[in-house]
Amino acid sequence: MISAQPRSTDLRLKKAAVNIELNQWEYAIEEYGNVLRLDQRNLAALFYRAYALNTLRRYGEARADYETFLQIAPINMEARLGLATVLENLGRTTDALDELNRTIQMFPQAATVYAARALLEEKLKQTEPALFDWTEAIRLEPSNIGYVVSKVELLLQQNRRREARQELDAAISRGEPRNNLKEWIDRCR
Repeated sequence: MISAQPRSTDLRLKKAAVNIELNQWEYAIEEYGNVLRLDQRNLAALFYRAYALNTLRRYGEARADYETFLQIAPINMEARLGLATVLENLGRTTDALDELNRTIQMFPQAATVYAARALLEEKLKQTEPALFDWTEAIRLEPSNIGYVVSKVELLLQQNRRREARQELDAAISRGEPRNNLKEWIDRCR
């Protein structure tokens, strides 16, 4: 179909999506490049090519695609999170943290952004900021048990068992089955 309609960005995007599903990263990157030659401002091609490039650890190229995407559409949470991830992968943790801070300013009700920043802060050994961000993520999305467990793990690493147990009890009071949290409850003793 593409050979019959070589200028169809829609067909090329669909082909590239299948390439990604099959983990054919180089083919996907090539196809997104074909789309971008037809339409330099195609946001889907920029975003997913950046994703594929990041997967192949071609961080410089991924960064360029995310930055181009954000020049066109600056208020996009997923692209900002992608750029922060690439910056972290490049070892530019301060820039990654700055990007996450900007993203939180733009999307203050997005639990995933707080969680992303908490993970980076943990890597940077910034315990109190990470605990604050886990608390915000839980406040915004209290049913996400992954956030609760992440905060509890950090508290346990700090030997703050009582606070960890309080966090677990709060999750149980919100309806999380006690058995799902048994491993962490036992570690709080």
